Amino acid sequence: MNLKNLVILASCVAIAGTGCKKKPDQSSVTGWNYNDKNMGGFQVSKEKEQRTGPGLVFVQGGTFTMGATQEDVMSDWNNVPRRVTVNSFYIDQTEVANIHYREYLYWLNTVFDADEYKAVREAALPDTLCWRSELAYNEPLVEYYFRHPSYNYYPVVGVTWRQAHDFCLWRSDRVNEKALVDKGYINKNSLKNLQGLGQENFNTKAYLMGEFQATPGQAAKSKKNPLKNANGTPRTQVTFEDGILLPNYRLPTEAEWEYAALGYINQNPLPGKNDKKRGEELIANKQVYTWSNNVNGLRDTRHGSWQGTFMANFKRGSGDNMGVAGGLNDNAVYTAPVTSFFPNGFGLYNMAGNVSEWVGDVYRPMSTQDVNDVAPYRGNKFETVELDKEGKASRDSLGRIKMRFVTDSESVKRRNYQKGDVINYLDGDSTIAGINYGYGKTTLISNKSRVIKGGSWDDRAYWLSPGTRRFLEEDQSSSTIGFRCAMDRVGSPAGNGRQTGISYKQRRQNSRKQ
Repeated sequence: MNLKNLVILASCVAIAGTGCKKKPDQSSVTGWNYNDKNMGGFQVSKEKEQRTGPGLVFVQGGTFTMGATQEDVMSDWNNVPRRVTVNSFYIDQTEVANIHYREYLYWLNTVFDADEYKAVREAALPDTLCWRSELAYNEPLVEYYFRHPSYNYYPVVGVTWRQAHDFCLWRSDRVNEKALVDKGYINKNSLKNLQGLGQENFNTKAYLMGEFQATPGQAAKSKKNPLKNANGTPRTQVTFEDGILLPNYRLPTEAEWEYAALGYINQNPLPGKNDKKRGEELIANKQVYTWSNNVNGLRDTRHGSWQGTFMANFKRGSGDNMGVAGGLNDNAVYTAPVTSFFPNGFGLYNMAGNVSEWVGDVYRPMSTQDVNDVAPYRGNKFETVELDKEGKASRDSLGRIKMRFVTDSESVKRRNYQKGDVINYLDGDSTIAGINYGYGKTTLISNKSRVIKGGSWDDRAYWLSPGTRRFLEEDQSSSTIGFRCAMDRVGSPAGNGRQTGISYKQRRQNSRKQ
């Protein structure tokens, strides 16, 4: 131990004989201490980065050309190329599989087992009849695909957009509930006492608003609990500011999904042995498929061992869904396991082929011409908490906080939006530009039309390009459509443990090296 450390140690012992006390954090605007009961007791958690939720992969955002990067052979002209920016986010590494959705159904059947919740349980069931076809023998799939363990890790299909959306809500609450149990702020016995809970099940928003009263765990009641009230006593209720709870799982936006599918990262390095892998010029590649690293859509090793190998589950041509015996080209006549084939640059599986996937956006042919440059999305219908006559929030029959749509009168004086329902805002419809999507009431496009992305096991190669887009009504399903979840990234867009920029000192050091 050097002389400096000995002096510090001696000083600590001399102060009250109990050792050094950590200097409290102090406000840079008032000078008052944080987490100090003698200075008001304002609690501030230590700054921390968002952790990665179960099943998710971090996708660092950036700019890219969204839309078609090859000839529009379908002549839809609904995916005109446009440069946009996507914020960093998280997305599932794989499509949601049958076993994951069965876990969801099991929870619903356990928690909402009463007769009054029969409609809730039945509404979540996937449509296994989606496999039926007038001129094909698909009955085995109707009977076995969703339930048989051989298909555990095959993508769930027959799920509507609405069902996928509800799955995301359920997943959010289960992940956050377990986080509180693991940290000791909710009694661990709550995870095994699920039978017949009904409305009293854990909901993140209801918990944060104090409408759900959880049984405190051991950590919450301990004197070592780092969460404190203003008077310095242990606090049993966790707030979002404590950094323990995660943002909600949700469906990815169309822009997020397309950006993640292209995987513009970790591809070919720039020329020169000293150059590191960089991403800023990859947007000029105009790649066609998710596995591409050149304009021809080929991805292979130095020895060309991948040339001609299928990199996705799709239909090569009429009547050819898997090749011939002894030489199956994609090893799947219908869907394939969710971890099949090689992942793309972000480490995501099956962003082309296997099943098409629901995304959050309401479909419009000209969305690329309308939406914002940053975080483009169409489908906003703003909500707010529904309050009773006493100004209190309450829960619905499923245990969720009751929400209502924002009225036009509430938003009329705002500058950033003038209406609560902005699904049709500047969408080029007949009331704005004299353009119509169809012929009166026969149009196929409505506010319930949701975008689907990525080709499926029954699609030709054209639909495997991330820039292609189609749509389906949110209350319909198909044997070719599944989904994966996403989550917002809060804080630094660069990712955990990374810096968001180069400081002056670093910049000066880098210039010296050059």
